[in-house]
Formats: sequence, C-alpha cells, structure tokens
Amino acid sequence: MAAPMFFTVRSVLTVSLRYHTQSNVYGYHYNQKKCMSTYRELKKFYKNASIVTSEGWYEINLDKRKLRTPGGNLFRVPNEALALAIATEWNSQDKVIKRHNMHLTSLCNTALDNPFHKTRDVLTDSIIHFLETDTMCYRLTEPEDLVQFQSQNWDPVINWAKDRYKIDITPTYTIAPPDVPQHTKDTIRRHLLSYSDWALFGYQFAVDSVKSLLIIMALVDKFISVDTAVHLSRLEQEYQVKKWGNVEWYHDIDEYELKTRLASAILFIHWSSENVSIKQKASLAIQNIC
Repeated sequence: MAAPMFFTVRSVLTVSLRYHTQSNVYGYHYNQKKCMSTYRELKKFYKNASIVTSEGWYEINLDKRKLRTPGGNLFRVPNEALALAIATEWNSQDKVIKRHNMHLTSLCNTALDNPFHKTRDVLTDSIIHFLETDTMCYRLTEPEDLVQFQSQNWDPVINWAKDRYKIDITPTYTIAPPDVPQHTKDTIRRHLLSYSDWALFGYQFAVDSVKSLLIIMALVDKFISVDTAVHLSRLEQEYQVKKWGNVEWYHDIDEYELKTRLASAILFIHWSSENVSIKQKASLAIQNIC
C-alpha cells in the first residue's frame, strides 16, 4: 500500500505547487477552452479556409471573411508553414466546428491576444517553475519493479539533459521537491530566452500537457519522439495498466488526445522559431500527426 499512498500524497503536493502558475499563466487557455466548449456545436459556416499575405504576415480567410481571435484581433501568423497548418485545421472541420480540438489555432489566439500581457521573463519563469514538480524527478522506493521501470525509462532523458545543457538536477525519493541548483535554472532560462515570444507560448502549453520540462526539452531537441514523450509522461499510469488492466475506451482516448496536444505544441514551437516557407514541408508534418 506504500506506493499508492505515495501517489496520492505526491498528487496533492504537485497540484498545490502548480496552482499559481496555471491559474495565472494558463488562465487564458482555460477560458478559451471553456468558451470553445460552450460553442463547440457551432455549425460550419464557410466552404474553404485559405491564406493570404499582408505586411509580412500570413492571414487566414474563411471564404471572404478574415479570421479573428477571441479578443477581436486580426488572426495572423509569422510564416507560411504555420498559416498552412491553421488553414488545414479549419478545412478539416466537417459539419460542426470543433474548436476545442484545434490546438494550433488556440495557441495562435493566445500568442496574439496575450490578455494578461505576459512578458518573456514571466513566461520563462513559469516554464522553469515546472522543474520543481517535474514528473521524472519524483521517484518511488517501492515496489521494486516500478522503481526499475522508472529508472530504465526516465534516467536516459535526465542524463541526456545533464550532458546536453551541462546542468545538475537530482530526483527526489520523498515528497520534498527535487534539488535544482540556481545555475541549472539560469542555464535553462538562457536557453528558453533564445526562443521567440510565440515559441514560448507553445513551450508553455507543451510543458503543461505532460507536466515535465525535461521531457519537452528532449522532444524539442529531437532526442525523443512524441510517442516516447507521452509514454514517459504516463509511466506510472502505464505501470498500473499493466498490473491491473486497461480501460480501453478511456485510456486510449486520453493517450490519443495527449499526443495530438503535444504534437501540435511541438509543431507550433518549430514553426514559430524558424522562417519556414515551404508548403510541402508543412503538408508532410501535418500528415505525420493526423
């Protein structure tokens, strides 16, 4: 019974530590999701979504209507690849517009409206805050097979991060937060600040999706795949599934939704960080996540 009890205690701790970050930084996304839920049965009112260029930006037209954000701003993105992906999201809608599943559009809305006026420093600090509750940094001491399961799957990523970024981070085996030296936080902060403002919104969304900054760093650097990232973020759940069985209709849908959220966030980070303008490259990327 020690392991299940530890799961419960750790859950309470991590939820408490994350509350401030999520309620302030992610509040807009949650409000968007609530609004999207309210209007998720909106019938499709257009035939085609297309992209047009204007003043160095790419806009989305729904037939002859210009797409706008929930805040009323003109919807526009910095490069053609991202614009093509957004148009694909809108063109893939059938009779009903399911905006709660349009993650790229949602991320662009957040970056464009930024209703809480978050600065680069605030965004970066909110991402680094997740180091204190990083999924991979909380370990169990029993049962032995789960301890080994965690070590075999999580240690390679932590060791990669230590070697790649020359940082120090020590997992914890208690409910106390892991030891994260200040120089580690400073190194990661400098790395994050090398990204554009838009990419930071995507990074934030990705980290929140899997509750791990280290997993996302490895994913963005292409050390692991989206499938592996989801597997690592659900390790304890997968252990429980192997031990007690799988609720197919629930676990499968939950895993698929997490993969789509994560894939969208990584594409958003990539396209927000580079001056991508090759339509073929964007089309191939969209096919890979569908």
